[in-house]
Amino acid sequence: MKKTTLNTKSLITVIVLFFTVNQIFASEITTPESFFGFKPGTDRMLFNYQPLIDYFKKLDEQSDRIKMIEIGESPMGKKMYAAFISSEKNIKNLEKLKEINRELALNSSLKSDELSEFIDEGKVFILATLSMHSSEVGPTQAIPLMAYEAATTKDTEKLKWLDDVVYMVVPSHNPDGMDLVVDYFNKTKGTKYEGSNLPEVYHKYIGHDNNRDFVTLTQSDNRAVAALYNKTWFPQVFVEKHQMGSTGPRYFVPPMHDPIAENVDEKIWNWTWVFGSNMATDMAADGCSGVSQHYLFDDYWPGATETALWKNVVGLLTEMASIQGAKPIYIEKSELTVSGKGLAEYKKSINMTNPWEGGWWRLSDMVHYEISSSWSLIKTGSKFRADLLKNRNELCRDEVNKGKTLSPAYFVIPAEQTDKGELADLISLLNEHGISIFKTKEKLQNGNKIIEKGDYIVPLAQPFRAFIKEVLEKQNFPERHYMPGGELIQPYDITSWSLPMHRGISSYQIENTVAELDALLDKVVFPLKANAGHNEKAKTIVLPVSNNESFKIAFRALTSGVKIKRVTKDFISGGKQIKAGDFIIPVAESSTDKLNDLLAGLKTPPVSLEENVTENCMELKLPRIALMETNFADMDAGWTRYIFDSYLIPYTIMKPGETEKKNLDDFDVIVFPDNNASVLLDGKYKSADNTYSIPNFDPQYTKGIGKEGIQKLMKFVADGGVIVSWGQSTELFLGNQTIKLSETENEEFNLPATDISKKLTKLYIPGSLLNIKLTEGHQLTYGMEKTAKVFSRGRPVFATSIPYFDMDRRVIASYPEKEILASGYADGVESLGGKSAMIWLQKGKGQLVMYGFSPQFRASTTGTYKLLFNALLLNK
Repeated sequence: MKKTTLNTKSLITVIVLFFTVNQIFASEITTPESFFGFKPGTDRMLFNYQPLIDYFKKLDEQSDRIKMIEIGESPMGKKMYAAFISSEKNIKNLEKLKEINRELALNSSLKSDELSEFIDEGKVFILATLSMHSSEVGPTQAIPLMAYEAATTKDTEKLKWLDDVVYMVVPSHNPDGMDLVVDYFNKTKGTKYEGSNLPEVYHKYIGHDNNRDFVTLTQSDNRAVAALYNKTWFPQVFVEKHQMGSTGPRYFVPPMHDPIAENVDEKIWNWTWVFGSNMATDMAADGCSGVSQHYLFDDYWPGATETALWKNVVGLLTEMASIQGAKPIYIEKSELTVSGKGLAEYKKSINMTNPWEGGWWRLSDMVHYEISSSWSLIKTGSKFRADLLKNRNELCRDEVNKGKTLSPAYFVIPAEQTDKGELADLISLLNEHGISIFKTKEKLQNGNKIIEKGDYIVPLAQPFRAFIKEVLEKQNFPERHYMPGGELIQPYDITSWSLPMHRGISSYQIENTVAELDALLDKVVFPLKANAGHNEKAKTIVLPVSNNESFKIAFRALTSGVKIKRVTKDFISGGKQIKAGDFIIPVAESSTDKLNDLLAGLKTPPVSLEENVTENCMELKLPRIALMETNFADMDAGWTRYIFDSYLIPYTIMKPGETEKKNLDDFDVIVFPDNNASVLLDGKYKSADNTYSIPNFDPQYTKGIGKEGIQKLMKFVADGGVIVSWGQSTELFLGNQTIKLSETENEEFNLPATDISKKLTKLYIPGSLLNIKLTEGHQLTYGMEKTAKVFSRGRPVFATSIPYFDMDRRVIASYPEKEILASGYADGVESLGGKSAMIWLQKGKGQLVMYGFSPQFRASTTGTYKLLFNALLLNK
């Protein structure tokens, strides 16, 4: 055979042609700098959400390595997307790879040859969600640069990584907040207040708490993200990218610190070490100092996006040091410090091997760190591609086997519940989490328990067993100490999230598998059908007060002009028990169409009576409600807004600084969610030694209620108004109070209640579920059982006293003497025995309702919503 060779001239021609083609290819991809008009990471420059999405759409058009899909909507109606970054071959083959992911994640019966085939063909999917806390701008501002690099790189090593890995990115987890933050930064740029805090929550409702919502999934943006690992794409690895304070380490990578969730398999935790260690190594090689590990953050509580950990996903977190929006900051070395778990001093240590020495910290630095950490994730995913795919199916098989061999084997959720609407919501939520739920076809006795026909059964022999067990059982905090007998390692967030217990739903577990039970199960089909039907012969429709959804219908009726009454005394009609607090709709006074519209979507059928009800009830009037919300990223007020909107409760937002000028006669009820009393009163934070710290807000947003405003609020009560308050805000109304009667005369008084929580010095409750006893028959407890479980941080705790003059008081709820803790962790909880948890106060013609717990905590405690809703309807 004749041997052919290239002469030098021909070789040069080939090389020139190669680079020319590559340059043409690269020039077809729009650079971030040309698209945005500046290079992302430039000081004081930020792009908004829509330009970010438009750039990814442009990359989708121009590059075979980028693919965009729509995944849902934000609470404010912005479309949300995921972008796939990978090799051309993988992008073309996404649907096949998606099916492989599903089989590996959910099929516990794969044969060895099937598994081998899937491992050979499959790719590691790494899901990254960026800047859900939208003041944490670095991850979102960095992703266009990384995507462009991935679309244009000729680096053979990176091309190999992209052939093994699909990097699946949600470019902004919080589109609404991104625009709020960027717009406000641009508004203040160049002024003295550049980089100051956004004077509202950076989300429609819940701001920073959007990363506390991944068990309850109340927000549409979170549901869109959760569905990616619950229902559709089943990635093997997940990372949530955040930012932290400015004066500590520059970057945090896994592993997390103790305590960790005991229901999560050890293989997951071991993989977090692998990814985290590689990130630390690779970032150091890229010149990124100040990288910390095993520091501050724990993975015990499942409310964050990393709930994916409980779904057999290698869940990771990164945290990066912040600046002031996009404004660079200079940090003195002496200002660098650490706090919390894992680092006692800002010094070289095993958890931070190369400390950052201080100096300028800029958005460009943050972008560099983000890109470095992201490429490291992809590199590790490539290196361990086969192992990670195999691991996913091993975890699936292991969890199913645990459900068959370990206790418990099932959770039983009886169909008969006090609030059947909440039961339907719980079952639907479990389905949204990717859990299979069944109903019994026949009645069955198991030991001393009768399982009724129609009861809901959740077997634990499922791939997501860890999640099922985590959210359906009672929480017992795993106490860990820094040394034997030493200080407790405190949890990062709350310690209770049991879905049945928080929702007032009864459930129990069966320890071992039961063949007879398995034979009687039918899988529940979703979505559940609405059940709004009523007897066509009915003259009266009754909505039981025991159902939360009855309040929604009542408020919908009041706002739409439908006449509605409320029962004032228990009675029997047509053989049916009607209870005080129930809502009554006279059928004759509403058109059929209006009535059907009103009842549409009910999860449980109303009670139909074939007679008119005229006694033992009073006509209900729509209360005029004001909701006090500060500009200090007021999350508890935001959660309250969310609940009011969800239950169709009309309200007006009132800012503390508006109180003095506002005509309070325009309102019947003023609601004060949990907030620091000094912030509400003075617009500043007061420390334990009574000194104030000035908040990082433009002063126009920090005006408090002021002394005259408090006097005005107390006159509002005395004249017949209602104040509803919980948590720290109750402090506003305790202690010495004054009502201005005239220019020369004041009335001074103390309401007959005090907060004694500061005297309970040994009490520590980081956020747990406590048992309370309720006063029966009171208007505030309509629809509740004799006992309830409430979410508490141990403050306030009330003590009442014998009143004088035109005041009165009643204890509505108190703690039992024993067995106070229902779920979570509490130290010194016995000191609460017999003390007051909720009180009703009277002053003049008006009333105050105060809660020592959160009746609506993060929209997760639906079991105590009625205690709030009843307060809104006092004497209405």
